Formats: sequence, C-alpha cells, structure tokens
Amino acid sequence: MAGLSPIARETTQDMVYGQLRNSLICGGFDAGEVFKPAELSRRLSVSSMPVREALARLVSERALEAMPNRRVRVPLLDLTQMRRIGSARKLIEGELAACAIHNITNADIAKLEDLTTQYEAASDENTVALANHAFHFTIYERAESHVLIPFAESLWMQAGPYIRAASRLVAKPLDTSATRFHHAIIQALRKGNRGDLIDALHNDLSQPFDILERTDETVWGHAQNG
Repeated sequence: MAGLSPIARETTQDMVYGQLRNSLICGGFDAGEVFKPAELSRRLSVSSMPVREALARLVSERALEAMPNRRVRVPLLDLTQMRRIGSARKLIEGELAACAIHNITNADIAKLEDLTTQYEAASDENTVALANHAFHFTIYERAESHVLIPFAESLWMQAGPYIRAASRLVAKPLDTSATRFHHAIIQALRKGNRGDLIDALHNDLSQPFDILERTDETVWGHAQNG
C-alpha cells in the first residue's frame, strides 16, 4: 500500500540490550565481570526472559562469553585477542572512514568539532566515551555501509574492557590531549586527504592498546579485576 511504512516498536529486550551495549562500548564493565540473569533482572526491574535474550545476543556478537550455570561474563583480557581486535578495528574503521570522506558535509564537520569540544570539556569517563563514540560514528555513518557498521559496533563492544583497563594504568585516564588526533581527523576530512585521515584514525584507535602493549602482563590482572 502506497504511503505506508513499518512502525518501529522497541521491545524490553531491545532496551536491555541497548543499555548493556552502550555500557560495553563506554568501557562500563571490567574484564571478567560476571552477569547473573536473575540479579540483572532485579536491577533493571524487568523479567528474566528479555535479559537472557539480550545477553545471548551479546554473546553471539562476541561482546560477552557464556559460562556454566547460565552466567555470562565480560571476556578476560588477552594480549593476542587485543591485537586481533586492534587490527580489525583499523581495517574496518579505516575502510568506513575512507568511504565516508567524500560524503562529509560542512554540517558534519561542525558536529565533529562540537563533539571534540565536548570531549575536551568532559569531567567523567562516561561523557568522554559517549563523545568519542559519537565522533567516530558521525564519520562512519557517512560511509553508508550497512555491512561494515555492525562489525564496527561489535568491535567497539569488544574493545571496551581493554580501554577501561588502559585508563586505569595511566596517571590521567581523562587526558584529553588525545583529541589531537580528532583535530587531525577533522583537518584531513576538511581537505579530503585520505592518507592523512587513515593515519590520524589509526593513531587514535591505537592509543589504549599501545598503553597495554607497554604494560607488563602481570599488571593486567589488577586492571581487569578493578
């Protein structure tokens, strides 16, 4: 029928999934943190079924891992896995940025500058994480790739615990001098310079992983156990 379109309906499972997904992306959980469906249901004031469905969805996306007794946990830190996540992020997010470069508008540039200002002015880690995520996906959405963006989102969830661990191993976890790469990304987008864009993006994505690479693995346990 002409003029009709589907009506979106967000289910309880979608809302539970969204909350957990956003917390993972923002580094809201420690590596190794365990989720008990019954306890999570009580905390969120929902029935157990949507919680189990949301957790199963996150397990399928490799953001969480299943354990015995129906428990689910955030994966433990692992150097080899960290390197794989880092390499995959550079590959996929680099391609998204490259595809987006010719679709970026002046309004997009203005939004990216505003998000960078928010990042620099942030006084807590969650605000920093949200501004950083919004900055990157403002660019990636301009790639108009329904294939690659879900992979990027999954990798951000998988990277979250590593970013949280890295923030605990530096003297200033909210060191916003890191936004120098955001400024470099904006400059490259403004000029339409693909090479500079990829270089700046890769440098930005590498920061937390580089911190952990320089850290003795015996220290990782303290970072992931809180």
